[in-house]
Amino acid sequence: MNTDVVAEIMRLKKEKNAVILAHYYQIPEIQDIADYIGDSLNLSQRASETTAEIILFCGVHFMGETAKILNPTKKVIIPDLNAGCSLADSCPYEEFKSFRNAHPNHLVISYINCSAQIKTLSDIICTSGNARELVESFPKDQPLIFAPDKNLGGYLNRLTGRNMLLWNGTCMVHELLTAEHVLKLKMQYPDYCLIAHPECNASVLELANFIGSTQAMVKYVKNSSQTKFLIATESGIVHQLRKENPNKEFIIVTTDEGCACNDCQYMKLNTLEKVLYSLKTEQYEIKLSEELINQSKKPIIRMLEKSKALGLIK
Repeated sequence: MNTDVVAEIMRLKKEKNAVILAHYYQIPEIQDIADYIGDSLNLSQRASETTAEIILFCGVHFMGETAKILNPTKKVIIPDLNAGCSLADSCPYEEFKSFRNAHPNHLVISYINCSAQIKTLSDIICTSGNARELVESFPKDQPLIFAPDKNLGGYLNRLTGRNMLLWNGTCMVHELLTAEHVLKLKMQYPDYCLIAHPECNASVLELANFIGSTQAMVKYVKNSSQTKFLIATESGIVHQLRKENPNKEFIIVTTDEGCACNDCQYMKLNTLEKVLYSLKTEQYEIKLSEELINQSKKPIIRMLEKSKALGLIK
């Protein structure tokens, strides 16, 4: 780690009254300098509680948007404007609007991994951690659309017995993992426990010993008596897993035998140097219109209110 860069980041952070948020999928060097590490919603909620004037969100673009939606009076910046998301990009606004209009009797549940515009077309937002409970909170005869992740939506349909209409979107990091390769790894490492993110396809999830959100996976490993794990999600999570569980072993499930990691190219665009530049110049700022913030905030607030009513959050 470049100690000079880190020292300057820390100096500027204090000088500018900034807070640094980092997603689990960021490079280890960024995770190590962050004030908070977590998933996108958890980090945005943390941001809403801070007295910092500047929020530097080390993640991808939709995460910065969510932080801005929940903290409209604060300056939200991200280190790289090109840090997009294959899942969010798989759900274009006009196409999804037409899809929704074609099913007027359906309510829309959107995974938080979507753009602010898609959130305006949603009745409620969910995360991978609260999705099942929120789906089950609707009457069984209420038609539902789930977007944008078809893998998470399919998993929820199987769990709940629902028949939600699914938007045909995926996260390329999880979609490319195959059951064939997972089976090879399980045969090669028979004493390892396979934990998987529900954004993986159904054939991979069927092989998993535990399925859960990024946060849930971290918690599961910490509380488990198992000491060896196969991890079916983005490789950045392993940094925190190793820090919190130094006596446990982890192997990332990859797309094939020719690589040793499973990286999101967008998450890995962020670097320490870009974090420093972002703090110095206060770029790149997330700017959303007041109308977009107000409209996209409504389904997020509904999620938070319903989650509290269901006892999922305090």
